[in-house]
Amino acid sequence: MDPDPRPSPLANLPGPLDPSPKSPSLTPAMDDMNMSPPSSNTNMTMMQMTFFWGKDVDILFSGWPGHRLGMYLFALFFVFALSVTVEWLTTFRFTKLGANRVWAGLGQTGVHVLRVGLAYMVMLAVMSFNAGVLIVAVIGHAVGFLLFATSLSKRPNSDEPGPDLK
Repeated sequence: MDPDPRPSPLANLPGPLDPSPKSPSLTPAMDDMNMSPPSSNTNMTMMQMTFFWGKDVDILFSGWPGHRLGMYLFALFFVFALSVTVEWLTTFRFTKLGANRVWAGLGQTGVHVLRVGLAYMVMLAVMSFNAGVLIVAVIGHAVGFLLFATSLSKRPNSDEPGPDLK
């Protein structure tokens, strides 16, 4: 029996011993696409991907807080306040006894949306990979939990922690 005279569909693929790899052309349009990484003369800035110490960092917005120590400290305070606020909203009770269930549900949903949005802002701030931002975010959550969700925050005549609108 004679071998198949047709060429193998894998003939143009580079093999492990092929010294000159050839890329197969799938479509003519693919040949025109530039798949190389951007050149170094573009305006792309690389994001820090490991934790570091220092005040020269972008937190939440490009260029904020800048390169001044005072603005960096303000940004740290802002992240701390966001973390405390997230913990406060976690324990916040919006309902009153005898309130309309629809309005109470809408109010609870609004508080939940605000809490989740602020929690994502804290997460994005921590993703700046600045160790100071991580530390103040964790301390802010701890202080918020201590103030609003522990026995320190319980009202004298209630077993439930946290503020409410009663």
